[in-house]
Amino acid sequence: MMQEPSPKYRPFSPVGLFDRQWPNRVVGKPPIWMSTDLRDGNQALFEPMNADRKMRMFKMLCQIAFKEIEVGFPSASETDFNFVRTLIDAKHIPADVTIEVLTQAREHLIHRTMESIKGARRAIVHIYNATSKPFRDIVFGMSKTEVVAMAVDAVKLAKELAAELPETEIVLEYSPETFTATELDFSLEVCNAVTSAWGATPQRKVIINLPSTVEVATPNIYADQIEWMHRHLDRRDSIILSLHPHNDRGTAVAAAEVGLMAGADRLEGCIFGNGERTGNVDIVTVALNMYTQGIHPGLDFSDINAVARTVEYCTQLPIHPRHPYVGDLVFTAFSGSHQDAIKKGFAAQKAGEPWNVPYLPIDPTDVGRSYDSVIRVNSQSGKGGVAYLLETEYGIVMPRRLQVEFSGVVQKYADVQGGEVTAADLWRLFSATYLETQEPVHYREHHLFENAKVQAIRLAVDIDGIPHVLKGEGNGPIDAAVHALRGAGIDVQVRSYEERSMAASIDGGDAKACAFMEIVIRGREFYGVGIDDNIVTASLKAIVSGLNRDTSAYTERVAMQLSA
Repeated sequence: MMQEPSPKYRPFSPVGLFDRQWPNRVVGKPPIWMSTDLRDGNQALFEPMNADRKMRMFKMLCQIAFKEIEVGFPSASETDFNFVRTLIDAKHIPADVTIEVLTQAREHLIHRTMESIKGARRAIVHIYNATSKPFRDIVFGMSKTEVVAMAVDAVKLAKELAAELPETEIVLEYSPETFTATELDFSLEVCNAVTSAWGATPQRKVIINLPSTVEVATPNIYADQIEWMHRHLDRRDSIILSLHPHNDRGTAVAAAEVGLMAGADRLEGCIFGNGERTGNVDIVTVALNMYTQGIHPGLDFSDINAVARTVEYCTQLPIHPRHPYVGDLVFTAFSGSHQDAIKKGFAAQKAGEPWNVPYLPIDPTDVGRSYDSVIRVNSQSGKGGVAYLLETEYGIVMPRRLQVEFSGVVQKYADVQGGEVTAADLWRLFSATYLETQEPVHYREHHLFENAKVQAIRLAVDIDGIPHVLKGEGNGPIDAAVHALRGAGIDVQVRSYEERSMAASIDGGDAKACAFMEIVIRGREFYGVGIDDNIVTASLKAIVSGLNRDTSAYTERVAMQLSA
């Protein structure tokens, strides 16, 4: 049993920003996006990416339209240093993309970092040092003055070395690591000292990155911290204010969204939230959340499946099937009520009108997903999902009451079979239930002719294996067939009749007619279905199909047989 937390954990103190403005703001444009997949994401892997995987990831990030990409920690490993050099020397960096490299605020590491970017058109040099009291007291054994000096000395050195690389435009990024656990006035002091040491101007801006290196409080407190810094920083017009939320509390996306509302200009994170511990902020989720609010994020996720497969290959990590927007099941409804609402929403949605489909905040086709994956069937599903799959996969547009009836057949099958029921399973079950019925009545052929201005029929069927030719007259082929069957002692009534044209036959041939017949026999209602090139033949087959379903054990027997 977990112990009481009171003496061990303390709530994080609020900022006390009583005139906060961020709750009333609306983000109207996307931030500057910076991918940390090749650095923060890579260092969090069981098996870091090799050169081939890193190159594949880099090229994919460029294709998505990231303009800033952190490509490594070149002073920390030879692998990262060589990768940065390969990108530059082999000219893999597009003209509109800026690479970023990370280094601690230590002299020898900064020298090695600056060496790695020689010859680049433009590069961001990201310097960081921890600033919070636990790091000052426990890790470094430094005073506040010494921590400020560490940051300023590192920035001055980077500025000197940048002057020796006139062919490369160097942009400084500085992070007070552990910002969220640092006293705000001290974070401000360090950042102001850094921007002054660099000589930031509106033409030569500094990136000040305020990371939630460890999430220590709720997103609203992070937003207060960001707004406070946004309002108090010196040279604010010379600063690009950046966020780097981690996900220790599981609220990195929310923290990023409110942080942007609080005045930030830029966001660092990983494509699907990979990163140390519980990960960096998930860029895909933040970007597509914006997209659903009518703001194009400036990143291209129109083929989200291709992005997902590339990331899975490069990181060797699976993407959760319920991951927002990209998981294999995220556009999938198993619940019967959900399926019914989604199906109705699809039917009502008009091209060019605002998206308004229940349970789906985004049109799956906008991210390259098809409607085929939206509705799937298991034992929790209902008529909506069943009807949708049969319609989209096989062209069977079932009447409402048939949907209700057939869903009961599917339910019995799913309870016995277990797991998901595919569209192919549904078609097999539908065929066995309605189209392949042979007993006790088997349709062979029919002939129609006029008789005294009424429709007459000669219907050849087998009843309990014995051939019969039945004759009847009526006001049409169906009425004539009903009278023919009654003449043979089969008291059948037609309750409702619908016919539909299937877009194409199941075998890929010409379009076929599909007839749905709701009949009453011995006081009980049954649906029959017939498919044929000829609509009359399809209708007669539908009547026979309904007759053959006149047994209380029929649906259970079919379900059991198909489950075997």
